[in-house]
Amino acid sequence: MLFNLFKKYLLFFFGILLLGFNVNAQDGFRLLNKSDLKESVKFKLVNNLIIVPLEINGKELSFILDTGVNKTIIFNLSENDSIGLLNTEKILLRGLGGGDAVEAILSKNNNLKIKNLIGYNESVYVILKDFFDLSSKMGTTIHGIIGYNLLRNFVVKINYRTKRIHFYNPKKYQIKKCRRCEILPIQFHLKKPYIDVNIQLDTVGYKLTKVKMLVDSGGSDAIWLFENSKKNIKTPKLYFNDILGGGLSGTIYGKRSRIPKLKIGKFEIEEPTVSFLDSTSTRNARTFKQRNGSIGGSVLKRFKVWLDYRNRKIMLKKNVSFKDGFNYNMSGLDVVYNGKQLVREKTTNKILDSGNRDINKNNTISFVTNFFYKFKPSYKIKTVILNSPAGKAGLKAGDIILKINRKPAYSFTLSEIFYKFQEKNNKKISITIERNKLVKTYKFRLRKRI
Repeated sequence: MLFNLFKKYLLFFFGILLLGFNVNAQDGFRLLNKSDLKESVKFKLVNNLIIVPLEINGKELSFILDTGVNKTIIFNLSENDSIGLLNTEKILLRGLGGGDAVEAILSKNNNLKIKNLIGYNESVYVILKDFFDLSSKMGTTIHGIIGYNLLRNFVVKINYRTKRIHFYNPKKYQIKKCRRCEILPIQFHLKKPYIDVNIQLDTVGYKLTKVKMLVDSGGSDAIWLFENSKKNIKTPKLYFNDILGGGLSGTIYGKRSRIPKLKIGKFEIEEPTVSFLDSTSTRNARTFKQRNGSIGGSVLKRFKVWLDYRNRKIMLKKNVSFKDGFNYNMSGLDVVYNGKQLVREKTTNKILDSGNRDINKNNTISFVTNFFYKFKPSYKIKTVILNSPAGKAGLKAGDIILKINRKPAYSFTLSEIFYKFQEKNNKKISITIERNKLVKTYKFRLRKRI
């Protein structure tokens, strides 16, 4: 499936519905020392997603900060991730996708901590099967997602450029107006934040349409729109069909395209990429009838973002990324992390004779070659889009990638591979793969489709 530059296709959890269970209200996180003004947390930014270190009952794990979820959810625990979950019971969860509800575990009365931010008696939902396989898709270990309960009791400033989040004590800090900022009211539905923005859907007439959008830091794409949620929200003529990701209840399908403009207050964003979702994949999300879609990380990362849940407002200030283009994968390849491999490397050292005299006086020099082994990342092709450049060249799902443009694949990070597939239209790509113990090389050119 196609994915954009740091717009990974796994855009999950528009919403989670609990089936048949009620959970007592939780107080959310607090500053450990109530007199403190703030706490600052460093985060990783991978595929436009914010990854924070979260301790659960003393065990540190990696979680995505997702404003689009109202539950703390774990979906990837290994034998080494022993967190001693308390007071457990089985439940059913449902999210995006057309499938049935899935089995999960509800664990109550857990202690959650991020630096000096502490949440007592917190409920955690554990999905028993890792439907998302996020770790392989992002090239780093991801254990779960956290949202509302972490954000609700603070004024939160997210700086995508410095990769730092500041959690301010709301009793001592208030968002201040600034000339270059835009403050918008937030509407909450099921503890998820929505804002009203305007979009231009057609190049003819330049008419703007007002839409209500979920603020979704857990979605790495730019914009999702629910087709036909308003009369004129329809897929443009220029688009391509794509699998947008894996939801909790099945595969999420849609059409990728562009629209002329997104207008957030006074800020105008030109030609963002948009995914139009069908009614089957968004059946559960459409229970909020006023909702028209989502704004994800590819838009949010262009701003400093202040969230004030208590006073129901968001403030945006554009950063140096504001005018960056909206790129996407033009190869047709979905590449994922495939574990570690042992790679033999060599070094050659120059050794002078035992006298160690000046080498210009005809002394002997010996060259000694040493071999050593290191663990390096391995990558494979998970999906190839039908009739895409890579598909037409002959690449197939399951191929192990050995080289990209003659360089060993292990010399790249997964993010760097994404960049390779988005650099420019008509760029030559050469990929050497292993398939059924045979090594083959395929060549193709990137092709712009929207």
